[in-house]
Amino acid sequence: MPMTEAARIHGVLAEFDSPEALLQATRKAASAGFTEVEAYTPYPVHGLADSLGFTRTGIPALVFTGGLIGCISGYLLQYWVSVHAYPINVGGRPLHSWPSFIPVTFETTVLCAALFAVLGMLGLNGLPMPYHPVFNIPQFERASQDRFFLYILSRDEKFDLRETRRFLENLKPREVFDVPE
Repeated sequence: MPMTEAARIHGVLAEFDSPEALLQATRKAASAGFTEVEAYTPYPVHGLADSLGFTRTGIPALVFTGGLIGCISGYLLQYWVSVHAYPINVGGRPLHSWPSFIPVTFETTVLCAALFAVLGMLGLNGLPMPYHPVFNIPQFERASQDRFFLYILSRDEKFDLRETRRFLENLKPREVFDVPE
């Protein structure tokens, strides 16, 4: 196959009628050695993430880091305001009265952890993604209704357009599509 033909293809997409067929096809793709595989379904399919080889993400570490940053910055802000910037002795209490700092410290911890969770999830998922090459396939709009799709990307080391297409056709899909860039 000429290099120009492969350079224009983003991947090969197979359409299935049932989640069981998609799950079986995903397992066969993994056992055949494909590593750059995506699946699209209208609802969650039990076992699909495992068969795709999803691993743990960095979200828990990001949320912890965000919470820690929020906790420290919330506490230090109150300390700086109460002790250095605007010290007011109210009712004889000490300027650094840590029990009164707890509510704001807790709130900034939760706020920063939530922001890191949302922004980290968006960043790690590559969102927002207003365009993806599979959107050019008219049948792909059924992915949000009643069809199940297995997509093997051309950046996979094992990818060969003819062989990958033949492999997917042997899985008995409804249809197989070449996805252009």
